[in-house]
Amino acid sequence: MAYLLDADVFVRAKNLHYGLDFCPVFWNWLIRENQAGKVYSIEKVGDEIEAVQDELSEWAATRGDGFFLPPDEATLRSFAAVTAWVQGQHYDASAISTFLQKADYYLMSQAHAGKHTVVTHEVPSASTYKVKIPDMCIGMRIKCMSPYEMLRHECARFVLGREYPVPQNLMQTP
Repeated sequence: MAYLLDADVFVRAKNLHYGLDFCPVFWNWLIRENQAGKVYSIEKVGDEIEAVQDELSEWAATRGDGFFLPPDEATLRSFAAVTAWVQGQHYDASAISTFLQKADYYLMSQAHAGKHTVVTHEVPSASTYKVKIPDMCIGMRIKCMSPYEMLRHECARFVLGREYPVPQNLMQTP
């Protein structure tokens, strides 16, 4: 089992907490964990990121298929299960149609096929106008967590050098 990251994890990291210009350790951690076989995303998410043409798209373009996984045979078989689940809910027809054309459809299919954990900033919603990843995860019994939960679960440590020591009362051993 590995983590599959939703596009919003990358976009929010770049725009908010882990900008490529001031927090390269986050991005290096993603690369390291990918090389260890723990963190991935999917080809469609990579395509969405690369379409923006900014520093994040440059970063994503250098990752390749080893990071942004293409769909495999198991994923193709899971499309049917994901489609059936979405169509069996009370979503508006336009919400279903939109979902089936977006990267989330592929993300959920690959997570379902590989029994991976989906990592997203999305939260559950009772709305029938948009298919939300956490709602699908609950309904399809796919593990889902926020990026912060993933970082804590994996005991990620983004530590500055000695010139910026962490106060003892904030130190925790993993």
